[in-house]
Amino acid sequence: MQPVSAIEGRAYPLGASNVDTDVIIPARWLKTITREGLGRGAFETIRSAQGNVFDDPRFAGAPILIAGDNFGCGSSREHAAWALLDMGIKAVIAPSFSDIFSGNAFKNGILAVELPQDQIDRLLEVAATDPVRIDLETQTVTTPFQDRFAFTIDPFRKHCLLEGLDEVGLTLAGAEAIGAFEQGRAQTMPWLGKGTEIAA
Repeated sequence: MQPVSAIEGRAYPLGASNVDTDVIIPARWLKTITREGLGRGAFETIRSAQGNVFDDPRFAGAPILIAGDNFGCGSSREHAAWALLDMGIKAVIAPSFSDIFSGNAFKNGILAVELPQDQIDRLLEVAATDPVRIDLETQTVTTPFQDRFAFTIDPFRKHCLLEGLDEVGLTLAGAEAIGAFEQGRAQTMPWLGKGTEIAA
């Protein structure tokens, strides 16, 4: 997982509420055995409408998505986070998120920022013409017009995102302590290792 510290650029001004995971990535795209290419199916139903924000060249490659409340509701498919990543989206700003989506986003290195609706409205206004910046270290969202909005984040999630640590990375970070425990256990409780040796 890539470390996340600051994310800056244009933002898709979606603004819609209750965007569920079937809208983020329709079920017909879930047959794939790889994460790659899911961005092509992301927001397929929205993209079918002429003049949608995702096909607007002004927002091409935008790393930020601004949405309405309850983003990521619906089924628990992790493919929703994978599709956003494949689109190049590194952060979603919304008033609220589905708990499962928020967890999946975090585990895949996507920053989910919660802000009040009035601040979302201001960011949607700015995003139509100018970039937005998210600084995870200071926990702020800023604009070129001196807007500065503070957000909260779980300290553990913040640490993992800043360091680029997923579940495997967290385990590997404790490799020395795990090794020391295993050695100590082998000395004090040798019977636990009986029968577990692999024949050469």
